[in-house]
Amino acid sequence: MLHIRRGADRYRGGDAAAGIDTRHAFSFSGFYDPSNTRFGLLVACNEERLAPGAGFAEHPHADVEIVSWVVEGELTHEDSAGRRAVIRPGDVQRLSAGRGIRHVERNAGSEPLRFVQMWLVPGVFGGEAEYEVVRGIADNTPYALARADAVLHVRRLNAGERTAIPDAPWVYVHVVRGGLRLGDELLEAGDAVRITDAEGLEASGGEAGVEALVWEMHSEPSYG
Repeated sequence: MLHIRRGADRYRGGDAAAGIDTRHAFSFSGFYDPSNTRFGLLVACNEERLAPGAGFAEHPHADVEIVSWVVEGELTHEDSAGRRAVIRPGDVQRLSAGRGIRHVERNAGSEPLRFVQMWLVPGVFGGEAEYEVVRGIADNTPYALARADAVLHVRRLNAGERTAIPDAPWVYVHVVRGGLRLGDELLEAGDAVRITDAEGLEASGGEAGVEALVWEMHSEPSYG
């Protein structure tokens, strides 16, 4: 089963006066739709646009896996464990919040920043917070979350080039740029598709190729 959600239908959030434009795929912050709170383990997929100098002040997280993918610009991360990193296009950033951590996210550069941030429910709660950046992750290199039954695949396809959709109970595909053909449907930048029981599905790059983030998930949240 395929459920396509267009980028134009995302909930618009953020703070325009502060230089923050956010587009939510799921219920988040001031927007609540009881029929759209999660898919598989994924509870947030936010497209963030930050003007130079804009950012999110220090705030806490606990018991969530936060994965970020920069589309353009540079994302600066600082947290209460003393870490500081600059994330650029092609890098995968993971923050496993564990029992609790505080962090700051901002655009410290001179160019606009656009990134996709995804939150997933871990399989085990508590523990120490963890942080990792994978620089320049290669195409078709699976990135598995140690604390969640989920794997991220980065797909970059030329026009007409094909790829298999992971065979998993829940698959979430977010188009970062370009176009992705899935059956008779064309997904464009900002669009997403939620797929259940994805056995035997293939996708291909549109006329300008595509960059897409594909989540393969094998369980749903369990709260004990």
